[in-house]
Amino acid sequence: MSPSAPSYLRDPKAIYDLSFERVRAEARLDRFSPDVAEMVIRVIHACGMPDLADDIIASPCVMERTASALGQGAPILCDCTMVASGITRRFLATRNRVVVTLNNEGVAGDASRLGTTRSAAAVEQWHHDIGGAVVAIGNAPTALFHLLEKLADGWPSPAVILGFPVGFVGAAESKDLLAQRGSGADFGFITVSGTRGGSAMASAAVNAGAIMAGRN
Repeated sequence: MSPSAPSYLRDPKAIYDLSFERVRAEARLDRFSPDVAEMVIRVIHACGMPDLADDIIASPCVMERTASALGQGAPILCDCTMVASGITRRFLATRNRVVVTLNNEGVAGDASRLGTTRSAAAVEQWHHDIGGAVVAIGNAPTALFHLLEKLADGWPSPAVILGFPVGFVGAAESKDLLAQRGSGADFGFITVSGTRGGSAMASAAVNAGAIMAGRN
């Protein structure tokens, strides 16, 4: 090694293990059950913000329902390609379908017809897959709003909604609505209050459930 080379940890397993050790040491996880805490840890690891634990709202069943649905081969419905790209396929023991409808034919026309965003219109194409599905939203608040509207209108319930839309317009409000409607609902959920969110968090929540499913 060159004398001028910086000193840093190079071993992949050591980096991985130390990362999760530091999340567990720095994040306040005591209000979560052990299995939900594992999902929260993955989400924090994806964003590098231990204080996120203080803003996470989750149903007690979210990890169990995510793992169960994935273990039974449920599709994973994503609001954008970045969420889909962050899902580690080798964790999906049942080779679950990962579905992104944002760029499908007809979505732009539906958005114009409905007077909404493409992200919301893309949710319309989830109708035949939504029952028992794992929903991962990591970008568009309008996608989460629209999904909650469709569920209120009588759509079949997904197994879980992993809701992490991000931004300064509608993100906090859509996640507040998810927490409100998710309490006592037929689906499990996890979200983070406020403007924070993102695709990496949504993907990490899916990966956490997939890892647990692989252990069962």
